[in-house]
Amino acid sequence: MQRFRDRRHAGRALAGRLARYARRPDVVVLALPRGGVPVAYEVARALGAPLDILVVRKLGVPGHPELAMGAIAGGAVRVLNRAVLRQLRIEGVEVDRAVEAERRELHRRERAYRGDRPVPEVAGRTVILVDDGLATGSTMLAAVTAVERQHAARVVVAVPVASREARDAVADAADEAVAVLVPQRLHGVGLWYEDFSQTGDDEVRRLLADAWRQAAAELPSAGAVESASAARPGRVR
Repeated sequence: MQRFRDRRHAGRALAGRLARYARRPDVVVLALPRGGVPVAYEVARALGAPLDILVVRKLGVPGHPELAMGAIAGGAVRVLNRAVLRQLRIEGVEVDRAVEAERRELHRRERAYRGDRPVPEVAGRTVILVDDGLATGSTMLAAVTAVERQHAARVVVAVPVASREARDAVADAADEAVAVLVPQRLHGVGLWYEDFSQTGDDEVRRLLADAWRQAAAELPSAGAVESASAARPGRVR
C-alpha cells in the first residue's frame, strides 16, 4: 500500500471516496482537531460543503497516555473502553480524574479555535466526521455519539487510514464508515504518512478561518437578495 504525502494529500484522496456527497445542501463536514482539520479542509473544499470542528479528547491510561481507555466530547459525552479498564484494573476515580483534565483541554480548544462562533447546527443533516486516522476508534466513537445526540440524520465516518478493528467498530456505530487504506496491520497512523508532523493550533485556526471566509463569500448578499426579489415579477391577483 502506498503512503500519503501529508494530511492535505490524504484529504484529497479521501474526498474521492465521498464524491456522492458533493454539492448537497444537507451535508456538513466536521473535523476532529487537530490532525483531522487539514484532512477535512480538503474534503470540504472538494465536496463544496461547510467545514467546522468537533472537539473530542482521548482519555489516556494513567502512565501510558498513548493508550486510550476512552474519550469525551461536548455535551457530556463519555465513551469508555471497558475491556481496557478491566484488563488494567483502572478504578473509577482514575477515570474521573482523566475526564476532568481532558474536559478542561476540550473547553480550551473550543475557545481557541471557534472563539465566539456558534457551534454548527447538525439536526436533520448528513454529518461527515473526519480525522487523520483510526487506531482504536475511541475518539471517533465519542464523536459519533455526540452528533447522534444532536439528532443528525446520517453520520458518516471518513478517514484516510484505519485499522480493521477500528473501522468495523465505527461502522457498527455510524451509518457509514469510509477509509482509503485499511491495512492488515496498522502499527501506527503516522507510519502511513511521509509527513506526519504535528498540526498546531495556528494551522487549525488558519484553515478554519479560510474555510469560513470562503463560505461567507459564496453567500448572496442581502442587497443581492433584495434586488432579485424586486426584479421578480409580482403575481397577478
